Amino acid sequence: MPWTKDDYPDSLKNFMAPVREKAVEIANALLKDGYEEGRAISIATAQAKEWAEDHHKQVRKKGH
Repeated sequence: MPWTKDDYPDSLKNFMAPVREKAVEIANALLKDGYEEGRAISIATAQAKEWAEDHHKQVRKKGH
């Protein structure tokens, strides 16, 4: 099931919007390539964190 900026996995709820949106973009691409949902979320989360750090963006909301 593809995700959107308003409908995404619970594991991304504490991420800042740009990082969450990047994770959703990556996860959807992985799903399209045949990855299972859980694996796609895991890979996308790691890659979105790396993307955020490379672009000097805050990864998680304050307090999380």
